[in-house]
Amino acid sequence: MKSKKIGILLIVFGLVSLNACAQWGDEQMSDKPALKDRMFFGGGFGLSFSSYYDYFSVSPIIGYKLSPRLATGVSIIYRHTKYKSVTPSVSTNDYGGSPFIRYQFYGPLFLHAEYEYLNYEYITYTGESMRKSFKSVMAGGGFFQPVGRHAALYISALYNFSYKNPTSLYDYYPYSSPWVLRAGITAGF
Repeated sequence: MKSKKIGILLIVFGLVSLNACAQWGDEQMSDKPALKDRMFFGGGFGLSFSSYYDYFSVSPIIGYKLSPRLATGVSIIYRHTKYKSVTPSVSTNDYGGSPFIRYQFYGPLFLHAEYEYLNYEYITYTGESMRKSFKSVMAGGGFFQPVGRHAALYISALYNFSYKNPTSLYDYYPYSSPWVLRAGITAGF
């Protein structure tokens, strides 16, 4: 029964999640494009609701196109989680930043690497709220398919090379798997 609820939660989260970022990759750049033509803005937004917890995240990005296929930028991360399964309910807040680089190497396929610093709050087995910092190095790739001038579908899989598997009740990490999967719809600005 628990796995069924988790599956439904993942499906709802996937449907509710909306990510927005700029289009890039196929357009032509002039020899000396203006700064505004190289900059892009966007970000991500996520929501999840269940009888165990409510989750909200926002991650705005700002980027710079080094070439038509190569871009770099930074994302700011904020996540809020309210755990309802403990009495009284407990809320946690995570924040951090993530510089990234992305290279569109063949048609809609891209390579992506990022370094993430995350200061996260967690609930111990005794119900206490604690705070830690975690640094992640992630790399992977994905598929980016434009659907019109200012929208696209994407999916990416990143491997977290800094992932640690908990070995005791006292180990708390912000990720439950070394794989970070992202999918969504982008809207250009």
